[in-house]
Amino acid sequence: MFRRQIEILTKEKQKKLEEKSILIIGAGGLGNVIISEMSCIGLKKIYIMDFDKIEIHNIHRQFNFNKNDIGKLKSEIIAKKMKRCNTEIIPINKKFNDFNKKIDLIIDCSDNFEVRKKIDIFAKKNNLCWLYGSVENWRGQICLFEKKDLSIFKADKNHKIDGVIPGMVGIVGSIQATIATKYLAELEIETDKLIYIEFTNELKLMKFNL
Repeated sequence: MFRRQIEILTKEKQKKLEEKSILIIGAGGLGNVIISEMSCIGLKKIYIMDFDKIEIHNIHRQFNFNKNDIGKLKSEIIAKKMKRCNTEIIPINKKFNDFNKKIDLIIDCSDNFEVRKKIDIFAKKNNLCWLYGSVENWRGQICLFEKKDLSIFKADKNHKIDGVIPGMVGIVGSIQATIATKYLAELEIETDKLIYIEFTNELKLMKFNL
């Protein structure tokens, strides 16, 4: 099943993936991209945490959902639709603080700074890396946090979030999925560096030390 992937990773690294489990927070735009791409790389388990229900305005960028799914829980619907490979996909309906499963990485697909603060605290407490991602307008940000924390961001509670372009969600989500794959396969990957993407006019990608 993973022949083409093994050509890059090697059989040894593929076995590393088969031992790993992850927690994905959020099954919206980024979550749809990442869950789709991570569900068939050979992981042991993927836990999905999202308490939102599907709404009509989600469908244009959350491509695993359709009109028949409206009103249903995102985590449960996407878990059912992603069971096409050997990875066990498990929706989680408990509160974040009650989560106690063994995992190797947290992937942030939320759109809420308060949720990200909780992820950061939980990750530091449990000695875990977590992979941040955000999309707004023609911009995106990604960071694999290890030692640094969210204090690098100047959060403004009055900030009004701009709209979202599906293509930008795809770009950011795919980069997150690629970083996660390298990290879980125990390949060399940079941590605590912010990747900034902008596509207002021409595509720009920059990295910043934190």
